[in-house]
Amino acid sequence: MEAAKIQGVPTQQRGSHLDVQKESHFRDPQETMESFELLKARFFSINHWKEICGGMSADFRLFDKSGVYVDRMPQEGDFIRVDIPGPGDIYEKGFDWVRIVKIDERIYDGQLERYLILCRPSSAPDSKKNHVAHFYSPQSSSSFLIERGATYIKAGVYGRNELPNYAHTGLMGKIRNFFIYLGGAMRMTKMQWKSLVEGLMDFKNDES
Repeated sequence: MEAAKIQGVPTQQRGSHLDVQKESHFRDPQETMESFELLKARFFSINHWKEICGGMSADFRLFDKSGVYVDRMPQEGDFIRVDIPGPGDIYEKGFDWVRIVKIDERIYDGQLERYLILCRPSSAPDSKKNHVAHFYSPQSSSSFLIERGATYIKAGVYGRNELPNYAHTGLMGKIRNFFIYLGGAMRMTKMQWKSLVEGLMDFKNDES
């Protein structure tokens, strides 16, 4: 299936891709706005994504440009440390890392509100090692999106150009990345992002 063309999401050129999204419709604009405010709070609370996903989700932690753990809204240049179930990057204490390379915010006449966070695999912020701490190559990307129209809201995750990381890690890292990719990296990431999107959009049990 061809990758969806989403404004702000990198063009799919090679490797695998991933499109996971969910949309909900409401009776009136006020209900839409209230639900979107809740969605927005969840979306920007990266340190709580594991709670939102539930189950066997990876654990996400936000770090600033200097490698200091922070509990705030994400900013361009921040890092996200990912602790996936199973073997992590052997050079970085078992963690994988991505960097937020772009945060795009668009509001059109109060009728459309849209936020996109674009991430790419990276080295750890305080690493002195010349390698990317992730099983995907640095050309890969993950884009996280939320959007509101007059009577709908949407959340989505879009992976593009997903290839195993062989050129930006050591020998043991290449072996680890190969086996993770061979063993279902695409399936694993789809399950991870599907649980995140569904958790973000689950309002049934929320009392706030």
